[in-house]
Amino acid sequence: MLFTNDTTPQLEYELVCLEQLVPQDHLLRNIDKYIDFNFIIDLVKPYYCENNGRPSLDPIVFFKMLLLGYLYDIPSERKLER
Repeated sequence: MLFTNDTTPQLEYELVCLEQLVPQDHLLRNIDKYIDFNFIIDLVKPYYCENNGRPSLDPIVFFKMLLLGYLYDIPSERKLER
């Protein structure tokens, strides 16, 4: 079935604080602290149209997802999205 009409309410909520879950000395914290990913915007800017089309995923977010996949051996973008 292409579309579903699931009206089942969510019964539980869980509040999670990522600051408490990820140790301060974690590799990903260090990458985020020491690498400025803004250079990616300049690299990809010529490939984006400013006046038409739908907005895309932030190129920095996409790059970080691919970096995570490389570091943690996650070969699929779908698995990364989970």
